[in-house]
Parts: sequence; structure tokens; C-alpha cells
Amino acid sequence: MDRFIEDSITLELKSVLGIIQNRILNNTRYFGVKALKNPLDYWIYQEIIFAHKPDVIVEIGNNYGGSTLALAHMQDLMDRGRVIAVDINHSKISTKVKNHTRILWIEQDAISAFNQVRSMIEDGERVLVIEDSSHTYDNTLEVLKRYSQLIHVGDYMIVEDSICHHGLEVGPNPGQYEAIESFMKNNDEFIIDRTREDFLITWNPKVFLKRVK
Repeated sequence: MDRFIEDSITLELKSVLGIIQNRILNNTRYFGVKALKNPLDYWIYQEIIFAHKPDVIVEIGNNYGGSTLALAHMQDLMDRGRVIAVDINHSKISTKVKNHTRILWIEQDAISAFNQVRSMIEDGERVLVIEDSSHTYDNTLEVLKRYSQLIHVGDYMIVEDSICHHGLEVGPNPGQYEAIESFMKNNDEFIIDRTREDFLITWNPKVFLKRVK
């Protein structure tokens, strides 16, 4: 049954999140390429990218490649930067995405690929890391520990889909949200920048991690 906003003012937020999740999973595309992302969060991404102008965006977990292409297009608009796309399987990536000249592909687990990724980044280059891989607690925490080394003061690392079991009853439990809490415990190098959640509806609660020292 179709729903429209004028008939849905009294819906509980939990129901709204379910409606958006269904749209994201089944009918969300970027330039015709499937993209499993909340577009409100992507608006925040472009604000961060424009403000901080990263030389390198490391996207861990690429799935169909819609979000990877969107990131490369943002870099096109600024005439700078490249995307390092890391995933254990790139078989679902379309040719038009694979052929984008700003995207470098690594078909490997993110943890084992870390040294290769680091070797592709020059000293002093600004880096944005977006982690969207298995969502398990152990893997997310290990990715955070390793890839946080690439982030310079003032720049960001984002862990996607911490909404799992913190708004939507999907995904591993414990998962990303709990891994972030563990990573941030006794960590004074990063802060959780919750100003990046000011649309309220986000698939990424507590995950916009900004390096401060």
C-alpha cells in the first residue's frame, strides 16, 4: 500500500524507518546503479567532502557500486581525488562503474588489504574512510583500529549502518554501534561528531568520527 506524507503525520518513527529501509533495499539507485544508502546521509557526505576535500576516499564495501560511483562523481565536480574501493567480491559492479578513471579497485578483505591501501596513499594526502563491510562487531572494530591510522586531524572516518538494532532490527548483534563504542572507549584522538546527524533520520548514529589529535 502506498503511503504519502499528508496521510502519515502520526506514524511512529520506527514505522517511518521501516518504510525508508524498504525503499533503500529495493528501489534506490544512483545514475541507474543500485545504491544501498540513505540519501540523507549521502547529503552529509557531500558536505564533508566539499569542506575537507580529501585526496583519497577509501570505501570499504562496494556492493553494486552505486555509492562508489557517487563518490567518484563528487570528486569529478571538484576536479581532484580518487576512490580506493575495497570489497571481497566485485562481481556485481557494472562495467560503467569499473571503468571510471578515478576509482581504484581492490578485491580483498579490508583487513588483509590494509597495507596495500596504505601503500597507495602518499604522505600528507587527506583521507576519508567509509566502512560498510560485514557489519560484525569484531571485523568493524579491527577495521576501525587499522584504517583510523590513515586519518589526519580534522578529517573523518564513517562507519555505516550503525542503525542495526538501534532503530532497525536487522544485521549482526552486537555490530557496528557496539564496535564504535569499544573503539571510542579511552580514545582521545577522535570525537563522535553528532552535528552530522542533524537531519535526525540517519542510518549512521554515532559514527561520524572526527580526528582531533
